[in-house]
Amino acid sequence: MKRLATLSAIVTGCALFANAQAQDASPTLQKIKDTGVISLGIRESSVPFSYYDSQQHTIGYSQEIALRIVDEVKKELKLSNLTVKETPITSQNRIPVLQNGTIDIECGSTTHTKERANQVAFTNSFFQYGVRLITKKDSGIKDFSDLAGKTVVTTAGTSEDRLLREMNNAKKMNMQLIFAKDHADSFLVMKTGRAAAYVNDEPLLYGARATEKNPQDYVVTGTPPMSEVYGCMVRKDDPVFKKLADRVIANMQTSGEAEQLYKKWFNQAIPPKGINLDYPLSADNKALFAHPNDQALD
Repeated sequence: MKRLATLSAIVTGCALFANAQAQDASPTLQKIKDTGVISLGIRESSVPFSYYDSQQHTIGYSQEIALRIVDEVKKELKLSNLTVKETPITSQNRIPVLQNGTIDIECGSTTHTKERANQVAFTNSFFQYGVRLITKKDSGIKDFSDLAGKTVVTTAGTSEDRLLREMNNAKKMNMQLIFAKDHADSFLVMKTGRAAAYVNDEPLLYGARATEKNPQDYVVTGTPPMSEVYGCMVRKDDPVFKKLADRVIANMQTSGEAEQLYKKWFNQAIPPKGINLDYPLSADNKALFAHPNDQALD
């Protein structure tokens, strides 16, 4: 009996040691455990991914994914009363505030690019899309070639920022480029006539149009020059925390939960105005859900 008790104590001790080692191997999990707080980077106007509703609460498709990751962190650390702190971020400051520890994870509408992957780590992708443009229905603009010589807006610090600069130089399009501080401002620049078109991720353009009183006055158009994916950003020095987030996203995708979440935010009426984006689940996203991965497409 003494021998069995000793063996049991050894097994228990090893399990506790392994759990402590796992937490020690993750600076983010250790920080969360020590403070009792997990800090999320959120977007104010990335409809329908991460944005404010009419009561200034953060809602959206990727916000729900972030909260599922929070639930997994609670289980991992056995912290039932974990405090969730939200920090509004922009396309320009999202990487620095993750690197300096202001936020622990960002699940919004950040494109996973190889260049960004030199600075931060990306989880499994949760959305694949094409880059397109939105313009007024009567503008006469049908595709990117029609933007030559026109004023075009996008959000500063996005992958479209780089894309438009490269397109302008390579194709000598003579576009006058405006870089707004966030997506809402970008749409407003186009809406008020200061730009002929607004270029961004296709789902964000549908989201911007859906918030308008007369969405039929605007058209999303253009042959996508590239396809991209969104992932959650975590710090580069923390593969253990990334693995936890990857596991949550993969389980959501292969179980069918992600598809149901997609229907909720892209195929049904959503706040704040109860408009349906009517954005069908693409073959690319179906393939992503079937085969979760963390690969950049650029």
